[in-house]
This record gives sequence, structure tokens and C-alpha cells, in this order.
Amino acid sequence: MTLSETYNTPSTTGRTYDEADLQKKARDHLWMHFSRQSVMENGGGVPIIARGEGHHIWDTKGKKYFDALSGLFVVNAGHGRRRLAEVAARQAEELAFFPIWSYAHPAAIELADRLADYAPGDLNRVFFSTGGGEAVETAFKLAKQYFKLQGKPGKHKVISRAVAYHGTPQGALAITGIPAMKAMFEPLTPGGFRVPNTNFYRAPEHGDDLEAFGVWAADRIEEMIQFEGPETVAAVFLEPVQNSGGCFPPPPGYFTRVREICDRYDVLLVSDEVICAFGRIGEMFACNAYGFVPDMITCAKGMTSGYSPIGATIISDRVYEPFKHGQTYFAHGYTFAGHPVSAAVALANLDIFEEERLNENVRANSPLFRQTLEKLKDLPIVGDVRGDGYFFGIELVKDKVTKETFDDDESERLLRGFLSKALFDAGLYCRADDRGDPVIQLAPPLTVGAAEFTEIEEILRSVLTEAWTRL
Repeated sequence: MTLSETYNTPSTTGRTYDEADLQKKARDHLWMHFSRQSVMENGGGVPIIARGEGHHIWDTKGKKYFDALSGLFVVNAGHGRRRLAEVAARQAEELAFFPIWSYAHPAAIELADRLADYAPGDLNRVFFSTGGGEAVETAFKLAKQYFKLQGKPGKHKVISRAVAYHGTPQGALAITGIPAMKAMFEPLTPGGFRVPNTNFYRAPEHGDDLEAFGVWAADRIEEMIQFEGPETVAAVFLEPVQNSGGCFPPPPGYFTRVREICDRYDVLLVSDEVICAFGRIGEMFACNAYGFVPDMITCAKGMTSGYSPIGATIISDRVYEPFKHGQTYFAHGYTFAGHPVSAAVALANLDIFEEERLNENVRANSPLFRQTLEKLKDLPIVGDVRGDGYFFGIELVKDKVTKETFDDDESERLLRGFLSKALFDAGLYCRADDRGDPVIQLAPPLTVGAAEFTEIEEILRSVLTEAWTRL
């Protein structure tokens, strides 16, 4: 029996759906996130997913798909875990809700203790939220208040990388490095500055030496701190593997150098692990995989495998220290943060990780996943395969030799005009996106293995071959 076969089969209710009625209600009332409403307004309809089990999902018509994105980098333990649903029900019966505003409840306490145990170094304090954007917002605000309490009120700026996504709240959006995602909401919270990311495939410097490129990229952070003035910079926000742009892993030595720079200039290092935590890179926290200790970790998605919403900012003793005394407090919080049901589900989900050795499964099988995807590099449209753990991106190009990419119109026709629908119709749910250059992203549940890698590769090969013929 493989890990992908270890699920309790969910009970089937025999429920049927009136597809036309659901589509009408969706068209009339549902405003989807990051989506073009015109698709529904023009009568195109929207895929409606009704059920999940293991690494598969089914739509309301009964068609089955491979969930190669874990929902949205979320369902790390897979769909259909009855155990997690039962834990949620039991907790709701006992205590459905109570805030952690000057009070506490057992589930939040136990989960905070568990997360602190997993975190490296002295990251011992856990501030809960309900999702990743809120966790980043928390870290941004906390960094500013921390330096005010240190007598350094000018340190308010934050540095992040080009094309990086860090969330949609006003503060988190200021940290996000995707101009098109921000323009319509400007003016934003001030203080966000960008440096180059670690896209070695398109390295502007040291394109023939990965380690030298990593040092170059890290040094751009020091350059920005010096340019803005160390007395004005509070924090650097980095994902261990950058999501947007297509899964950019850190070069060897990159985070060691970044840590040195942050220490030199008294700047906090925030590891944004909303995607990368909880097994996506094969560790509970990806900073452990890359050998660095940040001052804060932001996390969410995989903590409950999506069975209930939760997020957290995990904070070092150093940053927490000034809040231990007198009347000082962090004037920040969320009604549903540390929700009893979500915290109970997170604890049970993490039990599954340990019992089924999901992190070990990722570490053992990641090289094979990469090797299987790299077979696609014999296709003329595939320029690069990159990533780590169970988190990979495939960059699409017009010319493999020159690495020429697609212009905006071509990318629109390729990704939204063909690939997104064609991949889904072929039974593969993944992401085809162009935040940066055109990429396909894959992040399957952590339970899959060799057979599933082959299935993903075969579907991609068929659809990408057809895509090339349409160019």
C-alpha cells in the first residue's frame, strides 16, 4: 500500500447537483477571487468542484481530476481525511468559538506549543491569524512596533524580491513585488522596496555559477539597505522558495549571506512560509531545510491541510522581549485567530504528518519528481524546470536556445486561451500563470509518489505538445 492509498474513503451521500441552477446562482451572485467575472457574465460557466479524496477531486458532473496543486498549495495531507472532519466536529461540540483576546483555550495553547517545538532557534512565540496575508500583515506591523520600542522609530521600511507575492492586505500588498497587482490600489502603505529574486534561469549576473549568483542576489539586499539607510529599514521578507514567477529555489549559501547582512544592519529577517511550511519542501519549516534561523516565520495553508482556516506568525524571543514588560502590548488581532476548531484540526493534521512520515516521503521522492518533470525538457516549449520538495515550476519559452519568452498577447492566448482549460479538460488541475514569465506550477499532496509523477508528466506532455502546434 502506498501513501496515496491510506485514506479513509469518505461516506457518499448520493447527493446530486442541478448544474444549470448552480451556474445561474454563481453567475448572479458569486464574486470569485483573482478571476475574470466576464467568463461567467458571458455564459461560459465556472468549474464547480464538489468532492475530494486523496489526490483527486470531482466536479458536480462527476468528472475526476488529479489535484496537482493541492487546492492552492494547501491540502498537503490530501482530500477526504475523515479523521480531520471528526476532530472538527468534536471540537465544535465542546467549544465552537472563543477569542484569544486576553483569554485562551486549550487547542490554541497546545498548537502554539507544537509550532514552537518545530520552529528553529529561539522562535518560541506564536501569534495566530486566519490566513497567510494576515500573518504577513502581522509581521510587518510587529517589525515596526518592535523598532519603535527599541528607540529606533525611523526603521519602518521593508525589502522583498521582484515578482514575489506576499498577500493582499494593504501592508502585505506593499511588500508584494508584482506591480500589476498593486497599481489599481495605490497609494499603498509606504515603505516597500524590491531587490532581484533568485531566478537563475534568467540570471542577469553569474549565469554560469549558481553559488556566485546567490551571493550576488543576496548582496543586492545589502545594497538596498545601504541606499535607503540602515536606520530606516526594519525587515526583509523572503519566501524560502519564491512562488510567484515559478518556484525559484535559493542558491547554495544565499540565506547564510542574507542572515549575515540582516545581523550587520539590525534588520529583521522574515521567512514567509505560507506555502513552503508543513512539508512542501520536506520539513515542517523550510528554513530548517535551508539552514537559516529567521526572526519571524509566517505560515498558514498546510497547517490544517485546508480543513479549516488558520495562519500564524512565529516570533523570536528577541522580538518578543520588549512586550514582556509593563503596559506594553501589540495592538493587533483578529476575531477568528486561533479558532478552537481550526487549532484542533491543525493538531490532528500535524499528527498525520508525523504518523505517516509525510516530510520523509517528500524528501525521499523529490529527486524523482524533478527527474520525471525534466523529461519534458525535450519539448521545444519547455525552457526550465525548477523548484524543490513537492513544489515545481515549468517555464515555457518560444525559443529554447535564446530563452525568448512570449509577449503579453501570446502569453494570454497560450495560458488563458488554451493551457488552463486544456489541462483541466485532460484531468489535471494545476496552475498556468504569467506572474513574471509563463509557467506551469505543480504542488501535489505530499502523499503521492512515482506513479503519480508519471501521470502528471504524461498529461503535461500531451497538452504541451498540442500547445506548441498552436503557436
